[in-house]
Amino acid sequence: MLTNALFSIQTDANFEELALQVFKHQVSNNSVYRQYLKHLKVSISSVKQLKDIPFLPIQFFKTHKVLSTTQKPQQIFSSSGTTGSLTSKHFVTDVSIYENSYLKAFTQFYGAIEEYTVLALLPSYLERSGSSLIYMVDDLIKKSEKSESGFYLNNLSDLKNTLNVLDDKGEKVLLIGVSFALLDLVEEHQFQLKNTIVMETGGMKGRRKELIRNELHDILKKGFGLKNIHSEYGMTELLSQAYSDGNGIFKTPKWMKILIRDTEDPLQLLPYNRTGGINVIDLANVNSCSFIATQDLGKTYPNNTFEVLGRFDHSDIRGCNLLAH
Repeated sequence: MLTNALFSIQTDANFEELALQVFKHQVSNNSVYRQYLKHLKVSISSVKQLKDIPFLPIQFFKTHKVLSTTQKPQQIFSSSGTTGSLTSKHFVTDVSIYENSYLKAFTQFYGAIEEYTVLALLPSYLERSGSSLIYMVDDLIKKSEKSESGFYLNNLSDLKNTLNVLDDKGEKVLLIGVSFALLDLVEEHQFQLKNTIVMETGGMKGRRKELIRNELHDILKKGFGLKNIHSEYGMTELLSQAYSDGNGIFKTPKWMKILIRDTEDPLQLLPYNRTGGINVIDLANVNSCSFIATQDLGKTYPNNTFEVLGRFDHSDIRGCNLLAH
């Protein structure tokens, strides 16, 4: 029932109503979330509107099985981690919700996938199993039904040739890549693209020094000959993505919402234009947890957009030690 309503949300009132239903469902069926609320001394009856909902710190996906259903997982997505570190695991019991979510969001922001040739430059993700990003991009490649669509692992000269040929022909191209690999590409080859969207998914994965977004985008704009670099904001623990068509300003699909919390008091939400921790409501996470306090810093703006400004310096956000493993 809840999943059917998910993708029919039209208004903020629709969203809030469904979010409160999902909250009740998850408190009843998700023992990790329920226990967390118990530690916070929050009762279900006290949650009457969106701003009353407590957010589960994202680290619980590393230490607990976060599930709101007894169904068996069809897919387990895992984050990349350094050797020996704990990785996040997202147990997905209905993978069709994920497929619906990324396809509908892509269509909302970019139009039909069939119009694009999808070129993927995601080496660090391809080299391990369990990446939700690879699952999505692989499906988009198949759905594009273009013979040139595909993954280019370390094959930069082939990718350069394909990109130039398609762009010159006036084909619509989506080049989606991890930051360090896109930098590798423009260091080896310079482009003057006109019909290509270049979308970075973030991440140096320890291969290069981290750059602030403006620096990264300036290098990529120059290297590809483009006015804007697009970005995708997603993570293992979410089944929805937000997209930016330039300047790092992201828009969410209608079933996803970003709120900003005070870094000193995680239960306090901040108004627009104030920097704090990013809280995500992702209603596609109906079978896990839809209310997640991430380790990213950002701010929201009045027109339902947001910006990502970096990450917390300390990896443990206050409130995480409430549930010892």
